[in-house]
Amino acid sequence: MTPLPYTVALFAVPKAVPEIRRSLREWCGGEDSPDLLLCVSELMANVIVHLGEGTPVTLRVFGTRSGGMRVELSDPEPCAWPTLRAAADGEESGRGLTLVDAVAWRWGVERLPYGKTVWCELGAPVRWGLPKREPAGSDSRSAAAVAPGGG
Repeated sequence: MTPLPYTVALFAVPKAVPEIRRSLREWCGGEDSPDLLLCVSELMANVIVHLGEGTPVTLRVFGTRSGGMRVELSDPEPCAWPTLRAAADGEESGRGLTLVDAVAWRWGVERLPYGKTVWCELGAPVRWGLPKREPAGSDSRSAAAVAPGGG
């Protein structure tokens, strides 16, 4: 059984990341869910680095019909879209979305009237009792961008 959706509105600041990770561990019943924690950390870090500390965001995590979970991080900037890039050797940043792409079933960006939502879908924690399977058509890990009215 999946828990109720996890939703929190906060400001994207570095000290919020470990607090959210702690809160998500509790939400998962104390079970370590490293893919979830990694994705949330990387999505938050992208907001902090590219939009600035203190940007208001809303984080939502919930179960999906495919037996996984969906992570959504919404922010107020509709034009600053994350892009997958290859970090050069020696660079200290630029690998966040590559990590999300590696562990997520799929990920993408949806434009909102007043911002955007970056999302990813992952396997659910074992305690949810859901089958560990990837959704149909999940062979492609490339980002799916959905424009207004798209679907």
